[in-house]
Amino acid sequence: MPTAVVTSNGRITIPKAVRDGLGVETGDRIEFVEIEKGVYTVVAATRDISDLKGVIPMPAKSVRVNDMNDAVRRRAGRW
Repeated sequence: MPTAVVTSNGRITIPKAVRDGLGVETGDRIEFVEIEKGVYTVVAATRDISDLKGVIPMPAKSVRVNDMNDAVRRRAGRW
């Protein structure tokens, strides 16, 4: 299991096997996503936007734009 040491500045060097597994290179960004208290997963933040397709399910029924605008106004207290 790859490990890393935290420096006094809070920095770590990500082991090469982990970088390779994430597909990250110099200058790429990674995100630390909290799964539960004290448990994080590391995610490469270099994916193409098209990779997000299907992440959010389609709504059960469609909503008209006017209905959405009305709901936003009501929520903002401007109705």
